[in-house]
Amino acid sequence: MRDCRETENIKERTLALRDTIDLLGGKWKICILRNLSFGTMRFKDLQETVVGITPKVLSKELQDLEENLLVTRTVNNTKPVTVSYAITEHAKHTEPVIEALLDFGLIHREKIKQKYTVHGHE
Repeated sequence: MRDCRETENIKERTLALRDTIDLLGGKWKICILRNLSFGTMRFKDLQETVVGITPKVLSKELQDLEENLLVTRTVNNTKPVTVSYAITEHAKHTEPVIEALLDFGLIHREKIKQKYTVHGHE
């Protein structure tokens, strides 16, 4: 039987995991953070590198990431005015998580390809 402290620790860790999934979940946030991990990007560049995202959705996702202290937004003194985004120091803690997901995704894609190649469903 678990003691009270261990049960509280499990609850706290479960809540933290749910928070993380809520924060990074969805189709786009991890892709945005990964692209920004290579350096600061303008909105237009992000839109080009996050294939399939609409400007409206990109704007919303960036706002969410900014509100959660993972991205900074800078209005550049250019003509026309441009906006650029960068990950925060706090967001750098997501990099190993994102890399682990990427590694798993590559392995999983290969397994699925092998499954369908072996069974002749190409």
